[in-house]
Amino acid sequence: MAHSILPLWIDGRPQSAASSRLAEIVNPATGAVIRMAPLANAADVHAAVAAAQAAFPAWRATTPLRRARIMTRFRELMEKNRDALARLDSEEHGKTLADAAGSVQRGIEVIEFACGVPHLLKGEQAEDVGRGVDCHSLLQPVGVCAGITPFNFPAMVPLWMFPVAIACGNTFVLKPSEKVPSCSLKMAELFKEAGLPDGVLNVLTGDKEAVDALLTHPDVGAISFVGSTPVAQHVYTTAARHGKRVQALGGAKNHAVVMPDADMEFTADALIGAAYGSAGERCMAISTVVAVGAAGDALLPLLKQKAAALKVGPGHDAAAEMGPVISAPHRDRIVHLIGSGVAQGAKLILDGRGLTVAGYENGYYIGPMLFDHVTTGMTIYQEEIFGPVLIVLRVNSYEEALRMINANPYGNGTAIFTRSGHWARRFQHEIEVGMVGINVPIPVPMAFFSFGGWKSSLFGDLHMHGMEGVYFYTRTKVVTSRWPTPTEHSAATLAMPTLE
Repeated sequence: MAHSILPLWIDGRPQSAASSRLAEIVNPATGAVIRMAPLANAADVHAAVAAAQAAFPAWRATTPLRRARIMTRFRELMEKNRDALARLDSEEHGKTLADAAGSVQRGIEVIEFACGVPHLLKGEQAEDVGRGVDCHSLLQPVGVCAGITPFNFPAMVPLWMFPVAIACGNTFVLKPSEKVPSCSLKMAELFKEAGLPDGVLNVLTGDKEAVDALLTHPDVGAISFVGSTPVAQHVYTTAARHGKRVQALGGAKNHAVVMPDADMEFTADALIGAAYGSAGERCMAISTVVAVGAAGDALLPLLKQKAAALKVGPGHDAAAEMGPVISAPHRDRIVHLIGSGVAQGAKLILDGRGLTVAGYENGYYIGPMLFDHVTTGMTIYQEEIFGPVLIVLRVNSYEEALRMINANPYGNGTAIFTRSGHWARRFQHEIEVGMVGINVPIPVPMAFFSFGGWKSSLFGDLHMHGMEGVYFYTRTKVVTSRWPTPTEHSAATLAMPTLE
């Protein structure tokens, strides 16, 4: 059976790829190939970057107010097409429609933030920094920027990048995961419909060949990336070596500390959603519970009961609470890690291996998994599983929990569940993690704050969206000015000038 081949989006229109290589796009719920994607080569990357480079002078010269008006129309079109985008998201990734719709909405919120670009691009000014001397700063665009995004959020993560970059006056080349490219192509169409000039946003489907071509291209000034830590390190070192600014968000091992005074029913519900939503394929998923003292015995029966009751099925099934994982190899990797946990002595409380869904026997399903009595030396603690697996470690004190999390190489997100303001305040101050929740299991910041982790969860200095996103996609220029009178005269000096 022949499958349709998706185009690339270059210079404001769909185009065929120069590359002859193709990738299968598979619906994880059924295991069936639904379409094909071209794997862009260096020639395709050059064409996209050239289109972006050609569009940059005129787009940079477009006033922030006019850019904001186009962004506002784009937001309206995204709202009208939210359900269609959610269906594409669910079809290619496997997550439930409700989950997909929520992630599209969180992406739209970044567009809403970018609509405020006339205010966001205001610099600073100081009058009379010296006698008759004023100083002010400007935020100016970088040029051609590129984004490389993962499979788990086909709409939301690209929207963390290109709306802010484009609002700041840059042009953009987006390289989504070849597993889930359709949302990115649809959003490019909608942005053109909103009035975006040709060449300002370009979309390439591809794999490592396209990524490496972007990382080394001399006309690309900035690279944004979200994915695993090993790839984030490669992106950061390669792009930085070629003179680019880089923000590369890597992996995670997100811990939730549960204090004995926590509301256990509330906490269990929160952890179930955080661990098993999107089949655990979220960089902000809570995969690790650190139960302090008596919290473990109170919490475990609730977690087991609630996880066992989850309905697993295809994303389009309104009754499904959790869909499949992205691929058969990824499912097999999760199963292998579960086996290692059992072999290393963890107590498997709930086993979702071997799950099949009636009518979808070829889908990539795995049921919720729950471990107790995990230790930090076990593989299931040390590796990011990226699946519907929740592990529980037990400690005797808050201080022991704090030391465990701060010693972990990842620092993306974390949470604490407690009724005590004392423990909450200590936790938010002492924890070495970029995003912290207080009785909030997935503390993804709103678009007007910035998203990013610490330690091996981030390579680079600036986080995504919010004002840090604006600063990443702009360069600061500082202007110092003096306007002497026609009769004013200063003697030449070779000393370091001072302005007093």
